[in-house]
Amino acid sequence: MAIATLTCVAATSASVALRVHAVSTGPVVALAARGAQVTAQITLTDDPKVRRHRGGRFTQDRIIVPATLTLLQTPATRLAVNTPVIVFAQGAEWTRLLPSQRLEVTARLAQATPGDLTSAVLLVRGPPHVLTSPSWIQAAAGTLRAGLRTAADVLPVDQRGLLPGLVVGDVSRMDRQLTADLTEAGLSHLNAVSGANLAIVASAVLAVSRLAGLPLALRAVLAAVAMIAFAVVARPSPSVLRALLMGLTAAVALGTGRTKDGVAALSASILLLILFDPELAHSYGFALSASATAGILLLAPRWRTRLTGPDPAETPTSAAIHDASDPERPVSTRAGDAGRHSDSASRGAVASDPACGGGVTSGAVLGGAVASDSAWCGGGASVPACGGGIACAAALRGAVTSDPVRWGAVSNSATCGSATFGSAVCGAVASGSVLRGAATLDTAFDGAATSDDVLASAASPSAPIRSPPKGRLRLPRWAAEAVAVSAAAQVAVTPVLVLMSGQLTLVAIPANLLAGPAVAPATILGFVAALVAPLWPQAAQWLVIPAGYAVGWIIMVAQWAVGVPLATLPWPGGLPGLGLLVIAVAVAIPVLRRRAWRTVALTMAGVALVVVLVVRPVAKPWPPPNWLMVVCDVGQGDGIVLAAGPGRGIVVDTGPDPVVMDRCLRRLDVRDVPLLLLTHPHADHVDGLPGVLKNRHVGAVVVSPQRVAQQESNRIATILARHRISEWTPPAGSRWQLGPSEVTILAPDPSQGKAGGQGEGSLINNASVVACVRWRAGSALLSGDIETEAQDELLRRLAPRADVLKVPHHGSRRLDPASSASVGARAALISVGADNDYGHPAPSTIALLQRLGARVYRTDQSGDLAVIDQDGRLAVVARGP
Repeated sequence: MAIATLTCVAATSASVALRVHAVSTGPVVALAARGAQVTAQITLTDDPKVRRHRGGRFTQDRIIVPATLTLLQTPATRLAVNTPVIVFAQGAEWTRLLPSQRLEVTARLAQATPGDLTSAVLLVRGPPHVLTSPSWIQAAAGTLRAGLRTAADVLPVDQRGLLPGLVVGDVSRMDRQLTADLTEAGLSHLNAVSGANLAIVASAVLAVSRLAGLPLALRAVLAAVAMIAFAVVARPSPSVLRALLMGLTAAVALGTGRTKDGVAALSASILLLILFDPELAHSYGFALSASATAGILLLAPRWRTRLTGPDPAETPTSAAIHDASDPERPVSTRAGDAGRHSDSASRGAVASDPACGGGVTSGAVLGGAVASDSAWCGGGASVPACGGGIACAAALRGAVTSDPVRWGAVSNSATCGSATFGSAVCGAVASGSVLRGAATLDTAFDGAATSDDVLASAASPSAPIRSPPKGRLRLPRWAAEAVAVSAAAQVAVTPVLVLMSGQLTLVAIPANLLAGPAVAPATILGFVAALVAPLWPQAAQWLVIPAGYAVGWIIMVAQWAVGVPLATLPWPGGLPGLGLLVIAVAVAIPVLRRRAWRTVALTMAGVALVVVLVVRPVAKPWPPPNWLMVVCDVGQGDGIVLAAGPGRGIVVDTGPDPVVMDRCLRRLDVRDVPLLLLTHPHADHVDGLPGVLKNRHVGAVVVSPQRVAQQESNRIATILARHRISEWTPPAGSRWQLGPSEVTILAPDPSQGKAGGQGEGSLINNASVVACVRWRAGSALLSGDIETEAQDELLRRLAPRADVLKVPHHGSRRLDPASSASVGARAALISVGADNDYGHPAPSTIALLQRLGARVYRTDQSGDLAVIDQDGRLAVVARGP
């Protein structure tokens, strides 16, 4: 074993080293170091991905696509090469390209990002010149993906984005808010294709082929073809590659009647994939997929058994009963015959895919798609769990049942119920679930397990079946399977998630259990719709409607999960966080093993939970009572909400991120926005607009009368027009009374002309809409991003005063002392992002405000800031970071 391990480590290390050497040396690397201008021929290796612009100097969406550089031409030389590169480009024409197409581009070479196994970055200028069409297989895959995308147009916005992502990996229309919700809920594996989807498709093919009476070998071939075709259409992501290799291994075992070992299949798949694609060695997606699969194989069987306990109806003797009437089923009467398997065993591979990102998988039967029912198993059947949610068998449970007379009283589970369905796609072994060394069971492709699979130790009289301790809660097998598989996968991926994001997702297991049953119907209906769409578009639309209900349920579960208190627990990231996690686990295991200590620990945990969920919200509720204004912590940007009555709020700017802005409005329970004021068209003030529009009614939208940044202004107008909302440019002096807030527009005044500024950015800032808000307890001046020129003009024309100043331009150094002194504010609120690149807020600005007697509050230090009415006076309450 040690020699084999060292050999594998040496082989993978050599493969990675050779790839690193290949991409870090050569003429391409040398030219990239000089930033050479080249004419290049490239072959695309994936679909172009759109990266939405984030403001600043980049005013267009950027395209990112991996490619192979095949020909390189400079003024001095022409080189034939074959090296991987990353292409950055702009232009809608790139989104229509497909993998395998050859292009000629004019570009500048730049050095690759450290850690990437690519030789260079290709910064393309201008449109590409297409040299070849895509290969026939990629063209067919593109047609199917486009057909599903078009058919999904009949669904609501969230569903039409998620369905193609779940079924074929097309996330081009995924809503950013929904993506964030799925990630926070531990369901991020559902917004893109994973190996579980491959398992579901293969299970359906095997189920149909079995109903058609096809021979075993032909079923295996059809399953393999289906998995390969699905991987091509859905694109080979890391988890799909792992599942495909394990699935093909299981298909071979199915066709040849060989035995299977899930752990061995997983290990071999990981080794082979890293040998042939070393870049997977530092892919978080691949690590999550492999970790979750390993967790299901190694942890889920024992946990499932502990949750169910042994089944008193099952005995070693009954495990030997077997009907040999089916010529396809080899007969074995020895319970300990591990080398010979019944049809169940010879076909057995469990398809499950660990979630890539949320980490929860399914224990579906790859081939049988059939969780054998009680007719087959004589009442002792178990249904494979949709375990964290991906439920192959969840959709097909009972859909394909076997001949009810074949198995009589044979139970689907091994002695003491120790079998589990938690192996990876073609992880081949349904479970080595061992109850006190009792039994290992290969789950059948056909969905039934026979007694031949029980090892000798299970049938031995010396291995008595022990009852669980009295008083222990026993779950039904299907519930125990679901909980065990889901929990095992989540536990296994937690170290990887800590390294990635520095947080623990506590709500992931229940969220996956709830969402899981919807995955299989959505996958099957969606994939059939993709196949039908090129031939019969109307039928494809009929199919996606029920699929839409399934993904709608997933969306509802995700939205519920993110609203659960302590859905995610902050945790240190990187290696320190991983070390802390190891220490926590090392302490927890011995504590939880002892009943007395466990009781104390659970009591303390319960008290802490009550404090967090009950006492803390009562002692420090959010929003605080009598709130009048909240400056949302949107990072480097502005997003402000003014009270306008129950469930209503006036929004002033939307920040740079729609997800963050939407969550701030959710916390405030704002469902209706009668007035939206966009001070100026900079990304850090308007890019969060979709978050405000999401599931809310928005009335009037006020924009600056000075039409600056025309391209960005047009983009905002297009978004509003899509929601049938008109822009409005009211004159200075316009006033609205909404709830407790009276809003008055102070600037800009078109009759006074433009304020000018130092460059284009200052011109746009000085065109900001400035508003004064009055309440019974006081007033606030909302100054947008105006700089010294516009501040001076406002001072000369109006000299407004206010109790609270929203400091302009995130506290930049361009703050006019005379104007600030004239306002006379007692509190100064600065909306600013932590560790921003602009040096905001400037130390000189902080010093000036403090000299003027204003108390300074910053969102980067205090989180959301609320202005409240406290006994007739204004006060500021911080939510905390």
